[in-house]
Amino acid sequence: MLAVLFGVLAGAIMPFQTSVNNRLRQSVGAPLLASFISFLVGTFSLLVATWITSGHPYPALGNTTGQPWWIFTGGMLGVVLLTGNILLFPRVGSVQTVILPISGQIIMGLIIDTTGLAHSPQAPLTLVRVLGAAAVLVGSLAAVGVFSKKNIGQTQSQGASIWLWRLFGVVMGMCQATQVAVNGYLGTVLGSPIESALVSFAVGTTALFILLLVTRTKWRGINGAGQKNPWWMWIGGVIGATVIFSTAYLGPIIGTGVTVVVMLLGMMLASLMIDAFGILGSPRRHIHIAQLLGLVVIILGVTMIRI
Repeated sequence: MLAVLFGVLAGAIMPFQTSVNNRLRQSVGAPLLASFISFLVGTFSLLVATWITSGHPYPALGNTTGQPWWIFTGGMLGVVLLTGNILLFPRVGSVQTVILPISGQIIMGLIIDTTGLAHSPQAPLTLVRVLGAAAVLVGSLAAVGVFSKKNIGQTQSQGASIWLWRLFGVVMGMCQATQVAVNGYLGTVLGSPIESALVSFAVGTTALFILLLVTRTKWRGINGAGQKNPWWMWIGGVIGATVIFSTAYLGPIIGTGVTVVVMLLGMMLASLMIDAFGILGSPRRHIHIAQLLGLVVIILGVTMIRI
């Protein structure tokens, strides 16, 4: 039960990372540059955490000898998700950019739990778990307001030409669930989820640096927003590092599928709070009863999957 609550708390800080990184993007101008800075800050924070907990500022990579190559792909999967959000948003809109990856997370989470992919703890695929996953998806749809008349109209007007992008959105979510399993196993191999998160962030930072070179993204300073930069715009990497550590810690304990859905619950709770109170400079939005009912359905679905 404590692990589930920890997962909810870890998920709850994810929307704050989005707000923080968005503010950083406004200052530096380029989304890739903001992502690189965020990953770099996260890497350094994990170096310090590794040093404090293990006595040395580097992961015990000697333990990975003889292990499969894919244990180092967690950082790349994170970059796919990060870059995918940048590409997906202008093509399918904000609602589908949220929902499509969630669908992929839930589907892949069940697959990983059922097959034991990436040495994840196995759990049988029962009817109750399938219904629970469906409840989480429906609740998520309601929580982000996808059933409103406005969003239904937008979805219907987009046509069939964007179905490949929608499929890509689902694949993004599947990558995120796979990242949970990969980093969880890497944490077991290294004997430390913190060191697993460090490896993941270091790989992601390197990949983003290469992307910056390939795209020839230029440094434009940090005053692009035309206003004073708040101190908190630099902590997105610390929040991200905490999330990755949480997934590496929880995956081997409660399984990939449960980790995904409990963090999703926390993410939805925090997202509605940010909208309701306008936290971190976000515009305040009215919360509808359907969104609150969606949260209740998500909680029911999480309970069914956990049982």
